Amino acid sequence: MGHVDEEYPAELSTGDNFVAGPLPDDPADVDPVDLEQTERQARQELVKVEAELNTRWPETKLEPSLTRISALVNVLGEPQTTYPVLQVAGTNGKGSTARMIDALLTRMGLRTGRYTSPHLQLVTERIALDNAPISASRYVDVYHDILPYVGMVDAAGGPPMSKFEVLTGMAFAAFADAPVEAAVVEVGLGGTWDATNVADAQVAVITPVGIDHVEFLGGDLAGIAREKAGIIKPGSVAVLAEQDPVAQRVILERAVEVDATVARAGSEFAVLRREIAVGGQMLTLQGLGGVYEEIFLPLHGAHQAANAVLALAAVEAFFGAGKDKQLVIDAVREAFAEVETPGRLERVRAAPAVLIDAAHNPHGARALATTITEEFAFRRLAAVVGVMADKDARGILEELEPVVSEIVVTRNSSPRAMPLDELNEVALSVFGDDRVVAEPSLDAAIETAVALVEETDDPDEPLAGGGVLVTGSVVTAGEARTLFGKEPA
Repeated sequence: MGHVDEEYPAELSTGDNFVAGPLPDDPADVDPVDLEQTERQARQELVKVEAELNTRWPETKLEPSLTRISALVNVLGEPQTTYPVLQVAGTNGKGSTARMIDALLTRMGLRTGRYTSPHLQLVTERIALDNAPISASRYVDVYHDILPYVGMVDAAGGPPMSKFEVLTGMAFAAFADAPVEAAVVEVGLGGTWDATNVADAQVAVITPVGIDHVEFLGGDLAGIAREKAGIIKPGSVAVLAEQDPVAQRVILERAVEVDATVARAGSEFAVLRREIAVGGQMLTLQGLGGVYEEIFLPLHGAHQAANAVLALAAVEAFFGAGKDKQLVIDAVREAFAEVETPGRLERVRAAPAVLIDAAHNPHGARALATTITEEFAFRRLAAVVGVMADKDARGILEELEPVVSEIVVTRNSSPRAMPLDELNEVALSVFGDDRVVAEPSLDAAIETAVALVEETDDPDEPLAGGGVLVTGSVVTAGEARTLFGKEPA
């Protein structure tokens, strides 16, 4: 049984109905040298697997259908039904919320699986067991295990399976093989037609819904909310972040339609108090089962506090929490204190401070700018920005403009990156000629930004207090992490 308050009845156990399977080898029984050599070989195999996967439809090419992924999980024996699922959809905050849910479930004593997208640095980040990415060797093994079944689906006619569909099948299979006691599954795009939605989540979590991926979801907020609300299944619990009234109405209509129980931020749960602290913030959270005090969250921003209480309510709903039935407070504190969200206002250098954030749309950039204003006191802050061609670059830059002194535009290595000339033109129109520098590569852009915040013509102006913010896309954030020697997490 999970680590919950002793007053929970025995039937709340979530680990009694799972298919048994082999446990991983004890790391103490494995020679470290052999392990390192095996993993090095697995990394080489991983490159080959990724090359094969990249011959399939990319994640930017979609078809509104669950036919292929349904066929795959069917021939795999419906692995996604062998464990309970908590599914996370929304526009921003999905990844952070999923990681917090995972941390809480792990600290409550459950074996967990987590499937998220996209990855920052290495594709193995997408499939996590026990709150950590699977190894390259395990990733390769799972791929080869399901490949014959993928071939069966491909041979059935119609378009072959997409890369994301195959990855989703791999995650479901890996979780069943572990086996996990709960899976935290982040929607890739949308909700109703996302490949992850072949799982019937008992807890559906919806982070704030906004306008993004217009080319796939359209520009109508109600339509986007309707698509994301498709993860709410009959008899489930829908845990909702605070929403625009238009989105809220549509989501609640879906909940009523399928007879789901609803818990809403600002009503059934809330952030009661938030104080900025060294390295993060101290929170008092109103959960579904009561008040949780002295919660230290090592992340910055009111949006992360909102993600935290959303994750807390989701885990309470998973365990059936209600009035006067709380999770163990010490376990909750420990879980939040250990949360890591790579690439979300992550500090990778101290002097000058270099922060990395994966904000890739205006909504995310707005939350980032607000956090910079409220929780940091930079003497001078230069932004390094590289965005994807299909994103609202102007909207992102307009949100950042009030809080940064200069901007260095660049491009990441993705073939979908916005051309430098095009991004530079947008930046000039937002910032003006005197505040924009263009650099062809990310490493050069960071070097230029560091030089900008360290230079001064005034001998009385202190050099301390300068900062560099690297943002604009998940790919930009991931490549910046690699440049600063950060391991995938």
